[in-house]
Amino acid sequence: MNGSGAGYEQRSVSPYTTREKVGRVIWNYLGQPLFRCTFHNWYGLRNALLRLFGASVGRPVRIRPSVRVEQPWNLTIGDNSSIGDRSIVYCLGKVTIGSHVSISQQAHICAGTHDYKMPDLPLIRPPIVIEDHAWIAADAFVGPGITVGEGAILGARGCAFKDLEAWTIYGGNPAKAIAARPTLGEDDRDE
Repeated sequence: MNGSGAGYEQRSVSPYTTREKVGRVIWNYLGQPLFRCTFHNWYGLRNALLRLFGASVGRPVRIRPSVRVEQPWNLTIGDNSSIGDRSIVYCLGKVTIGSHVSISQQAHICAGTHDYKMPDLPLIRPPIVIEDHAWIAADAFVGPGITVGEGAILGARGCAFKDLEAWTIYGGNPAKAIAARPTLGEDDRDE
């Protein structure tokens, strides 16, 4: 302690508004359990539930019932995207997932961290953007503040701690560019 009491005051201030606190309680004890209890192909019901809690969800979007979503009001998903089984979409900050995006099983999208430069490690919530036609493969991790460029692929178990360039395939921890991904023709991009 530095004697001024400033450290204690910083720790006692919540990073969440009262509205966010109430929303988190209702989502965690009502919304998320209802989400998980839906039949495996009831995508429309799960999407409606996310919308009820403030998410912006395109059509048709396929999110599996075992997906864990934190703070859905910070989530935007474009058309024709999917999120696989047991994935975590940790939306402490804004998470924007484009159209035609595939997030495979057990991926972790993490828009929250702590400011390691401060002694009390306050919560920070940098946004994540996953652009159209990207693929986050099985068990991969996308860290806070990252942009995954259009058509980029983060391979299985890859960890993105820096932005991923468009139409590039990445793998490893930390993720490194492996190869270029062929771009899709205009007709393929609209499907």
